[in-house]
Amino acid sequence: MGPAKKKLPKAYLGMKERYGGVMEAVEKMGEALTDAGPLDEKTAQLVQLAAAAAIRSEGSVHSHVRRALAAGAKPEEIRHALVLLTSTIGFPTVAASMTWAGDIMGKPRK
Repeated sequence: MGPAKKKLPKAYLGMKERYGGVMEAVEKMGEALTDAGPLDEKTAQLVQLAAAAAIRSEGSVHSHVRRALAAGAKPEEIRHALVLLTSTIGFPTVAASMTWAGDIMGKPRK
């Protein structure tokens, strides 16, 4: 799971406490998926960020923005990854995702 493990959301920690075995399996699956191919951690996090945006998951967008930053992505790379989705998932969903990413990164400088 990498360096983004520092600050886990309360909901995740609650699930881990209640369903430890399940969450351990989910974590191991994530590690296996990461190890399954040639993508570096930054690219993998940007792909997962795009998927989080597509399913309109605010918490997942927050998580993958944090993880992408920890993996070396620059805020402009994160914003670009999201804006690229406009023709695929639509402007309203991208706009929401940009707002959620901004919750973590702050607003872009002018």
